Amino acid sequence: MYKIKKLNSISKLIYDYLPADAYSIGEEHDDCDAILVRSADCHCIDFPENLIAIARAGAGVNNIPIDKCSEKGIVVFNTPGANANGVKELVIAGMLMASRNLIKAVDWVRTLSGPDVLAQVEKGKNQFVGPELMGKTLGVIGLGAIGVMVSNAACALGMKVIGYDPYISIESAWGLSQQVGRAHHLEMLLKESDYITLHIPLLDETKSFIGEAEIGKMKKGVVLLNFARNGLVAHEPLFAALENKTIGAYVTDFPDEKLLNMQNVIPIPHLGASTPESEENCAKMAAVQLRDYLETGKIVNSVNMPNASLPFNGKFKIAIIHLNKSGMVGQITAVLAQSGANITDMLNKSKGDMAYTILNIDETVEEAAISKIRSIPGVIRVRTFDK
Repeated sequence: MYKIKKLNSISKLIYDYLPADAYSIGEEHDDCDAILVRSADCHCIDFPENLIAIARAGAGVNNIPIDKCSEKGIVVFNTPGANANGVKELVIAGMLMASRNLIKAVDWVRTLSGPDVLAQVEKGKNQFVGPELMGKTLGVIGLGAIGVMVSNAACALGMKVIGYDPYISIESAWGLSQQVGRAHHLEMLLKESDYITLHIPLLDETKSFIGEAEIGKMKKGVVLLNFARNGLVAHEPLFAALENKTIGAYVTDFPDEKLLNMQNVIPIPHLGASTPESEENCAKMAAVQLRDYLETGKIVNSVNMPNASLPFNGKFKIAIIHLNKSGMVGQITAVLAQSGANITDMLNKSKGDMAYTILNIDETVEEAAISKIRSIPGVIRVRTFDK
């Protein structure tokens, strides 16, 4: 039976995909095979030796020590796209709230009193006049699952949409509306957009992605939206731009104390994926990915290992996580050849410094040969499966 440690409350839907006869799931499992996590910080956790996988029910993995996991042969999964629709809808709501001054308008109405409230409303409503979205230009920075959905939804609202993503995947490109224009460089998007929304990960190279230089290229009064990650927008240039109204409004899902005191900031309490549908989608995807890896060695949506799947067509399967360097596969197959094992099928995939090799064997391989494979320099983890 596999033991899975649950670090956060997560949808009960996981039990439909991790049945009780094969999986024990609980917060008390310190000696676990896998971890299910949402927002809990894993950086200070001492991982047990038998931990082989961590599944994050969400897209971001800043709360997981990826390098440490790779060194230990722990596969880290995330759930890209599972919460995309929830975030997309909140981005559209953010544009509407900023454009139509809805927050200020509602707050003002709540200050009114007396039998003539309707008359007061008619007299004072002009102070909240704001533009429609139709016909305006939206710049989308980052065309992953969420960026594509936001772009397509904005097109449906009659907006002109331009997207910037030098690393767009083939899958995202297929899903993107033909109405979305391409920004060949960031400066073009910044200069042309009435609204700018960020949908990129927080990495060393994307910290303060929007800074003084970028803000200086924006249209006067632009609405900037950040539902991606805290740290993508540099605060000091942002504050200055809000003061001089270069940025007409900043809508963010990542408020902090300074932002709360700024005019024309709409701070939202990280609600992007806070829908029952998103939570269930993330839970299901995380559970299925864990089950597939634990039971078959299949890897899908890992942030530190390559995607890899090899159907079990022999009697014995070996799955090996190793460094991505020359000669590794040759050393592994040489050990198997010396043991008399016949390889019926094989797959080798790599991602950065890491590689993953799966082999189907027509007979059970003796433990002595498996131990020799484990002792090859650069081999990090070896798992076996027996029909």
